[in-house]
Amino acid sequence: MQDVTIWHNPKCGKSRDALKFLEEKGLDIKVVKYLETVPNEEEIKKVLQMLGIAAKDLIRKKEDIYKELNLKDVENEDELIKAMVQNPKLIERPIIIKDGDAIIARPKENIQKLFM
Repeated sequence: MQDVTIWHNPKCGKSRDALKFLEEKGLDIKVVKYLETVPNEEEIKKVLQMLGIAAKDLIRKKEDIYKELNLKDVENEDELIKAMVQNPKLIERPIIIKDGDAIIARPKENIQKLFM
């Protein structure tokens, strides 16, 4: 059984920092490269529930695709989740999941909240 799961983008410095932080704790880590293994709608809904946030709060608003899709005024959760499935670059990263809880590791010190 995995101690923690990280939705990871190896090209992202914050994501690499979070993974290194977890590795230094000696945890059994499941690394999900979410740009390659894209989470489906149900997985995103589950993570949103664990995070306790709305879909719009999980979206990276500085991505070009966010502007291209004109998502700024979209409030419909399902529409935003579908956009993330179709364009996983929109998903904020890294996401750390442990024991039914999740955090966005920005900053990486947020990871500590999972171990309190």
